[in-house]
Amino acid sequence: DIFDINESMSRQQFGSLCSPFFPGLHLTQTWNSIIGDEYKWPKTVPYYMEDDLEINAKGVILKAFEQYRLKTCIDFNPWSGEENYISIFKGDGCFSSVGNRKVGKQRLSIGTNCDRIATIEHEFLHALGFWHEQSKSDRDDYVQIMWNRILEGREHNFNTYDDTVSSSLGVPYDYNSMMHYSKGAFQNGSEPTIVTKIPAFNDVIGQRMEFSDSDLLKLNRLYKCSSTFLDSCDFERENICGMIQGHGDKADWVRVASAAGGPDMDYSNMGKCTGSGYFMHFSTGTANTGDTAVLESRLVYPKRGYQCLQFFYYNSAGPSDTLKIHVREYDETNPSGTLRFITTLTGDYDLWQLHHVSLDVKKKFRVVFEGTKGGSGPAAGGLSLDDINLSETTCPEFVWRVKNFNQVMDTTPPDTSIFSPPFTFKEGYTFQMQLYPSGKEDNSGQLSAYAHLVAREGDTGQTWPCPWKQMTMMLMDQHPHIQKRMSNQRSVTTDPTMKATNSDLFFWDDPRKVGTEVTDTDGSKYFRGPGFGTPVYLTHLRARSRDFIKGGDAIFLLTMEDVAHLTQTQPVPSTTLKPITSTTTNASDICQNVLCQNSGICIGDQGKPSCRCVVGDDWWYYGNVCQHKGSTQDKTTLALASSLSVLGAMLVITVVSVLCVKKKYKKKIMNNSSNMYMQNVHANDRP
Repeated sequence: DIFDINESMSRQQFGSLCSPFFPGLHLTQTWNSIIGDEYKWPKTVPYYMEDDLEINAKGVILKAFEQYRLKTCIDFNPWSGEENYISIFKGDGCFSSVGNRKVGKQRLSIGTNCDRIATIEHEFLHALGFWHEQSKSDRDDYVQIMWNRILEGREHNFNTYDDTVSSSLGVPYDYNSMMHYSKGAFQNGSEPTIVTKIPAFNDVIGQRMEFSDSDLLKLNRLYKCSSTFLDSCDFERENICGMIQGHGDKADWVRVASAAGGPDMDYSNMGKCTGSGYFMHFSTGTANTGDTAVLESRLVYPKRGYQCLQFFYYNSAGPSDTLKIHVREYDETNPSGTLRFITTLTGDYDLWQLHHVSLDVKKKFRVVFEGTKGGSGPAAGGLSLDDINLSETTCPEFVWRVKNFNQVMDTTPPDTSIFSPPFTFKEGYTFQMQLYPSGKEDNSGQLSAYAHLVAREGDTGQTWPCPWKQMTMMLMDQHPHIQKRMSNQRSVTTDPTMKATNSDLFFWDDPRKVGTEVTDTDGSKYFRGPGFGTPVYLTHLRARSRDFIKGGDAIFLLTMEDVAHLTQTQPVPSTTLKPITSTTTNASDICQNVLCQNSGICIGDQGKPSCRCVVGDDWWYYGNVCQHKGSTQDKTTLALASSLSVLGAMLVITVVSVLCVKKKYKKKIMNNSSNMYMQNVHANDRP
């Protein structure tokens, strides 16, 4: 997790340990988000990716931006001269300031092992103005902090704060937030440092998959987002999401809970909920040859010029029955719309199948589903649709469905793997996902995932070693609405200069050179290169949560993208606006190696780094790095101690003075007596 990464880097991070930066303020950290529009970014955030970032990290950062675009109104554009922008660099860990600091170049670190999409989303939530979930002032109502189990010197990361300068945005405490620490955060042994008041959530806190519903609700409320999403429909409502039946067709799509000939249930609920679970069905068994049924989406208004249409499709119809996908585009010249054909789906399926269709529409349009009875077929059966999502994203290229996934996890021995089929992508390269259902090596209870390049005899046209291709392996959360999914994904990028361990061979070279020959299920042979990935892809507990397994099956979405352009330096704007400065304006580079403790902040003060310490109503931190804590109680105690010390000293001085005077007086008397005695002696010895 993030704190583990940063601890291994031997540094205390900024945002991810909640060390914010606000020039000129004594800051009190509270609840979950900042108050004050001055600390918010514009809805389009300028960013600059520094050259020291790993290429894989750059690609995952862009994927994180896509999730923000998909699920919120926040967008990210390359810095083009704006006064304030986020500079992303490879620091010693994963960290960010909280909110817009208004300092011009605001730094956010994505260091080694931080290149996981949820980690990047987490850091940008800090930058957008959010603290950790367990920092809320009502935290103790929901979790118990086990202080004696926390690493010495890290206790301040579990502080709660006053709720007068920040807002919860009306959202309850969220165990599932990606901003929540896990149960083992900063532990000094093996026992948890955070225990949830509801035991079922002990293994839920600390998820690093995706935004939770509450994360999105808070972000959208803070930035006053209105919906920018195109369309989603699970057909649970009778209005079928504003879809309409086509004009001039011979049959209709009907909203049903089951259909003769199949399917017996919808895909959204899989028969779990009584009184719900609907899908759209065109009964080809009762239709005549040549009949069509047309279903059109509501009007949608694209912004980006490309879309991904995703839906589940069940075909229990005859082999010649088809489903065609069109778009109906509208403009001033064609106010009634012009129909444009996209693709045809054929085939007989005995289960709900996931499909993706890439679109490139730039004007107002509808998606059109046209079912056609092509010829004779079964008396019962037809075409069915469910869980339709239309988003302004790119579609994944391939789907790997693993059936009976619970059983696969339960029965596969540890350190034993299964492989996806080899998939050849548009770049001409082929790769394969390797999955350890029961974990690899010492990671039992985990899914382990690795990517391998594949080549066959006779393959031509590829460049070796494979240059800068990013392979992404996503376990899909099969929630009906794409915006509510918390899918788990990891990405691997082929670095053509990377050498194999203890070898002069290039790791991503031609598998026919660096790999091993394997036999496919059909008897054909190919070469599989070495694998690269993670032994801790996802825990079994999380894999069994949400809708990762549906109808018994898991779905992996696989993509390969060319990221060679990310090896180039991001252009710097020719003209930039000068940021507002002051005598205490932070210089990020100056503070780079200064670690202010206890949520202190580092600023540039007359060209030198200086820690500004957090101050409360009756307490404060002090010291050159805010390492000491004081309070009014301590001050009172100190004052009383000082007074008693002064009184004690005065008493000592008085006693000493009296003793000295007494001794002096006694000595004087003795001297006088001695003189008298001597005088008497002398007097007596006189002749």
